[in-house]
Amino acid sequence: MPDELPIDDRRVLPASCLRVETARSGGPGGQHVNTTETKIHLFCDLEASGLHPSVIARIRDARGGDINSAGELRITCGTHRSRLQNLEEARNRLVALVRAHLAPPRARRKTSPTRGSKERRLKAKKARGDVKASRGRVRRDD
Repeated sequence: MPDELPIDDRRVLPASCLRVETARSGGPGGQHVNTTETKIHLFCDLEASGLHPSVIARIRDARGGDINSAGELRITCGTHRSRLQNLEEARNRLVALVRAHLAPPRARRKTSPTRGSKERRLKAKKARGDVKASRGRVRRDD
C-alpha cells in the first residue's frame, strides 16, 4: 500500500490513518471463493486523517452508519475477483467520498413564485371551476 492517498493537489490522507482487512467474498465462484479472501474492508481513522473538523462532520452526517465506535470510516469492496482490484476500488471510493465533502453545501435561498406563475395558477383554477359549475343534474324528459 502506498505511503499516502492523494485527495487533491494540496491534501493527502496519510497511510497511518488507513487500515485494511480482508474477508471472503460471497456469491458465485466455485471452490476458489471459499479459500481466498478477496473482499476488502478499508478503514480510515477520521480524527488522525488531518482533515478539517467541518469535513469530518459532513462525512459523519452522510455516512454515520459506516463509522465504528473507534471513529473509523469503513469502505467495503468485494465486486472484483482480485484482492488488488478491490483494494484499488476501495481507495478510489474513499477519495471520492472525501472529495465530495470537502466543500460545504450551498445554502438554500428562499424563493417565491413569480407573478406570472401565480396568474397562470389562478387562471387554471378559474377555468376548472367553470367546467365544474357548468355541470348540473341530469333531468329526464318523460
